[in-house]
This record gives sequence, C-alpha cells and structure tokens, in this order.
Amino acid sequence: MGVREERIWEGKGPESGLLRRDHQGCRYEVYIPDHLHGQEFTFDSSTAADISDAERATRDLDAKTSTLADTAALARLLLRTESVASSKIEGLVVGARRLLRADAARASGDDGDDVTAAEVLGNVEAMTYALQTVHTGSPITVPVLLETHRRLLEGTALGDDHGGRIRDRQNWIGGSSYNPCAAVFVPAPPEVVEDLLVDLCAFCSEDSLPPVAQAAIAHAQFENIHPFADGNGRVGRALIHMVFRSRGLTQHASPPVSLVLATHVQDYLAGLRGTAYDGPPDSKKAIAAINRWLGIFAGACARAAVDAMRFEERIRAIQGEWRTRLGPVRSDAAALRLIDVLPGAPVITLASAQSMIDRSLRATIDAMKRLSDAGVVMPAHLGRQRKQIYEAREIIDVFTALERQLASPAGDTKIEPPARPVPARQ
Repeated sequence: MGVREERIWEGKGPESGLLRRDHQGCRYEVYIPDHLHGQEFTFDSSTAADISDAERATRDLDAKTSTLADTAALARLLLRTESVASSKIEGLVVGARRLLRADAARASGDDGDDVTAAEVLGNVEAMTYALQTVHTGSPITVPVLLETHRRLLEGTALGDDHGGRIRDRQNWIGGSSYNPCAAVFVPAPPEVVEDLLVDLCAFCSEDSLPPVAQAAIAHAQFENIHPFADGNGRVGRALIHMVFRSRGLTQHASPPVSLVLATHVQDYLAGLRGTAYDGPPDSKKAIAAINRWLGIFAGACARAAVDAMRFEERIRAIQGEWRTRLGPVRSDAAALRLIDVLPGAPVITLASAQSMIDRSLRATIDAMKRLSDAGVVMPAHLGRQRKQIYEAREIIDVFTALERQLASPAGDTKIEPPARPVPARQ
C-alpha cells in the first residue's frame, strides 16, 4: 500500500501578513504509495463476484451500443454525461441545456462568458482525446496523461502555467491553502511523482487483473499520487475509461460511472482514502481496504451500465417517434440522417448540422425545416448576437432525467430524492 513520511513545513513568519495559523510551520506526513507494476492482489469472493457483475453489465452496454443506428452520436452523449458528472464531483455544476448551448456557441466561434461551462467543456475535450487516443491493446503512457491534463486546463486561469505539467511542489487536500498543517491528505512529494506515474502506466499495460479491478486500482493510485496542481480528480476519472478502452472492455460507450460515484461521494472518497494504507500490501488491513474500494467501484460501474442501457433504449424510442412524425421520405434523406446524429448534438446550428451530415447547405436547411415542422427540433437563439440554433429538447430532457435518476440512491427520484444538486425536471 505505501508508507507515510514525516516532513517539516517551514513557516513564512509574521511578516508574511498571513493569519498565525497560515504562516506558522509544522510537521506533516506525506503518503508515498507502493509501486503497482508486478504487484499481486487478493480479492475475497464477494468482491470477485461484484467485479464479474460489473464487467458483464459494462460489456452488455458496449455490445448493445454497437447495434444502434448511430453509435458515434450516442457514444458522444454518454461521454458528455460522464464528463459532466466527473466535473460535478469537483463542484462544477452545469445543467444539460446550459452545457449544450455553450458547446454550440463555442462551435460557432463565440467563446461566451460562461466560465464554468467552459471548464466542463474542457473536461469533455480531455475525455474525448483520451478515448480517441487509447484503443484496445494500446498502452497508456505518461505523455497521454499529460496531454489529457493540458486539454482539461486549456483556456482556464491555470492552463498556461500548469496544464500538461507534472507538479514541482507539494500539494495537499483540505485544510489551509497556505500550508499542509491541517490537511486531510498530503499526497506523494514532488520528487517521486514522475517515477510513480511511469510505474502506474506500466501497471495499466498489464493484463493479469480483470479490467474493472485494474481501472479501480489505477484510479486510486492516481489520486494518491495527485500529480498535477489542479484537475487530478477529472484526469483520474478519465483514466478509468482509458483502462476500459485499453483492455477492450469498452469500444463504443463510456458508462457514466462518475454520476454514480457523485451520488455516493462520501463512500467514494472514504474508499479512496482507505487505499492509502500505511504498511505492506499483503497485510490483512491493506487487503481489506482494497477489497472495500473495489466493491464500491464495481457497484458504481454495474449501476452506471444498467441505467445507461435504459437511457439508450429511450433515445432509440424517441428516434423512432421522430421518424413516424416525419412521415414518408427517401431512405437517404438528409432529415433521416439528422435524426441519426441529433442524440450526439442535441443543440445544433445549420453549419454544424451540415458538417455532421455532409450535405449541401440547401439540403440541410430543407431538412431542418422538416424536422422543425414535425416538432423534432425547436428553433431558438443563442448569445448576445442572437445566433440561430435548433434544440432537440426531448433528448435534452432524457439527458437531464438520466442525471436525476443516477443522483437518487434508489435509482428513482419518486422513491428517494436526489442525494446531490441536480437540474430540475423539465
């Protein structure tokens, strides 16, 4: 599991102008995790069953997604859902419509002034890059993690100084911003971070563990290393999906695991903290801690996959209703192609629609009018320049409903209310 080492924090002195509790020095402990590459893990029978159930549900989701009319569109929507959820754990709360409108604005060249939405879109971009880069059997490397982080922070206040760079100073979680004296957790010191990241990537290239177990352990190790000045949680949750993709567990869909972890955030954080155990990795306490974390993680994966399958069934039903409303058209009609791609881009402009379906502007305009007349999309205006956009509101509502559903510990907000802030029901 690792060791804790005592360090001394040199205070800044009263002349710093800080409060006494902030300028004083102290003794604190850093946590240095063991290397993972080549390490053996012991799973109890209950944990092994949980891992098996999670992998079965995740494979079923991926297989089902591959049979749908436009896999890429639905995969984009699920990826966006996972990115929103991962950001939500960091306190970046953005509703579906707000995010999709910000995305449409950015695509049309208007960056806007929604800073929070821009940060979440950075997470979408980072996740997209990670999953487009890592394929079945391909390695997860330190440069891939660094580029994922760079894309995450691009355009933010920290992006220029810290994006894509391993930290060169100590960081910590909780307590004061000025010293680690009252920190909840102090991760690995900067001088060992790069070595630990290299070892983590070597571990991610192994195939001796079930993919769900490997992803859970890799995520916990990443959080215990905390290699960046900011964005560690979001990159660490992107790593989960990189492992899934590298091991071939998923190829088409990204189950919104973070939505479930965000609902049970106290269990999630407690499970992660438990893996930072001081002592040998084969001790009873260490084995119990890793099994406890694996049980939490596997349960989140299984529920995310099952609820995502229901989500995709609803999307497919909506597309069927749209085709009925549209009425008879040629099989190669631009309007039908738009119905295929709308789940991946529920807020769309004429320019983005034309690009997605690769038809002429005239054909795209005609198709959008037909869909608007059929109630598939609703015209709206965006931003100060009042740019014309079209919204597939039924898709946005299903997107919102999935987030609300996964925010309920019971899986149904009518039975048990959401355990965290969620968008209002439309």
